[in-house]
Amino acid sequence: MAAGGAAERRRQLGRLSALSVYRRAAGTGRPEGRRAGGKRAKARPRRGEAGGGGPEPKAPPEPSASAAASRVERAKAPAHSPEAKRQRGTAEGSGEGGGVAELLRRLELLDDSRQRAAELFRWLLAPVSPAEFVRRHWERAPLLLRRGDPGYYAGLFSTADFDAALRGGGVHFGTHLDVTSYAEGVRETHNPSGRALPAVVWDFYQNGCSLRLLSPQTFSDTVWRFLSILQEHFGSMAGANTYLTPPGTQGFAPHYDDIEAFVLQLEGKKHWRVYSPRVDAEVLPQFSSANLMQADLGEPVLETVLEAGDLLYFPRGFIHQGDCLPDAHSLHITVSSYQRNSWGDLLEKLLPAALHMALEEDVEFRQGLPMDYLGYMGVANSDKVDARRTAFMEKVQSLIKKLVDYAPIDAAVDQRAKSFLHDCLPPVLTQSEKLQSVYGFPARWQDGGPCNVDILITKDTEVRLLRHGIIRLCNEEAGVMLYYTTENSRMYHKEEPKFLELGPEYIDSIEFLLSSYPNHISVDALPCETLEDKISLATLLFEKGILTTKKPLVHI
Repeated sequence: MAAGGAAERRRQLGRLSALSVYRRAAGTGRPEGRRAGGKRAKARPRRGEAGGGGPEPKAPPEPSASAAASRVERAKAPAHSPEAKRQRGTAEGSGEGGGVAELLRRLELLDDSRQRAAELFRWLLAPVSPAEFVRRHWERAPLLLRRGDPGYYAGLFSTADFDAALRGGGVHFGTHLDVTSYAEGVRETHNPSGRALPAVVWDFYQNGCSLRLLSPQTFSDTVWRFLSILQEHFGSMAGANTYLTPPGTQGFAPHYDDIEAFVLQLEGKKHWRVYSPRVDAEVLPQFSSANLMQADLGEPVLETVLEAGDLLYFPRGFIHQGDCLPDAHSLHITVSSYQRNSWGDLLEKLLPAALHMALEEDVEFRQGLPMDYLGYMGVANSDKVDARRTAFMEKVQSLIKKLVDYAPIDAAVDQRAKSFLHDCLPPVLTQSEKLQSVYGFPARWQDGGPCNVDILITKDTEVRLLRHGIIRLCNEEAGVMLYYTTENSRMYHKEEPKFLELGPEYIDSIEFLLSSYPNHISVDALPCETLEDKISLATLLFEKGILTTKKPLVHI
């Protein structure tokens, strides 16, 4: 074809955007998607927000003071209150602009990882205290915090960081990035295959698609540090997704999630509507919902526009949707936790183990059922009045009550902790921690051979755990296992669970290290039988990054 003919063809077709190319390739005029009310794709760990539909949104009127007063709080501390001073003292830097980077530097000065986690959680909720939040909102009701401080989250994540992740070449559609839209009641996903190249991704965005970056901690060191500290406070995986939405659009249908969600508005602004669970079965659900219809939602308990620096929390089961106003884009990060972390999830581990022990130890559980029980039990016989039915039901109730005596509660909790440690992000070390750990050990090739290779731990070496929450002892059938997080991946479950099998002679020493934290102890103080065992255990834990020393082992 002649060059002129090709140019004319392009003019006739118009510019083909990434979105239109995707739709042509799909061959249906629309990319693969599901209408609201249809089944959603399987949720990835730590999901975030959804959107809404309808005409171009306008800023909603501010709800009256009485609107959902028992369920929603707008908090702003008085300028001179103690909580406001604490907030400023944590969030502001010493002449360096404050924000998250300065916050994390200040947290590094705290010696105890549990205290770091508690202070980070306090900062996240400021000016509401954690105690008040747990009492009034946690798993109960939404919380809206208007801070009037656009720089509160400065340095956590930005559109520049989003672009840098794309340019790094490691982002792939579907695995790390979802391209979505929601219009006229239809929620669609527009993911091509392969790498998410900036030219393609930004073309989708320019054509009205929302971008969800899954697990930004994989690409952002700051988000990694933030979540790795916060997870120790929750005792449950802390994850995140980021959402970038063009002006006047939205990317997700209304739905509810199976996580506790903290929405941090990073840039721009976004219009949100939050609705109470519709029925009891949707209160604190185990699983996220399908896309929901607008007609099924009722009136929101909260409608607001989040601006940079604001926070919105809602419990799992609360339906939500967010859409962009026509005059600004939106970038927010949803920090989440408590997915499958309920009493019921603990009992799923506990009850089978209790029954297993009862069958082994109690003959009453092994006695046979009555020969004729099929004749008077079952749904077909449920309305019959029969003394045999009464006796059967009483027997079952008696055995269930007796089952409690065989419940290995602590062992079941240890198994939950084992799963949590597998979910955890690896710790992010400060510069001083690196110098005092295996990660800063100066072994290298030099002058034709390796040097500074020997890890010379002695009885006088002072050691401590790197973090309090990085290990867990579990007594299992194969023996005593020490699970740890230091070799986990930033990508969720990329690595198998990491553990060391320990002999019984080392258990007291592990417990001693836990109880001594954050203080350093001498290796000689470990309650092992021999000095050789003490040094051997300390060296093994140091090599796995679990222990740090008070002073660097080798001075350069």
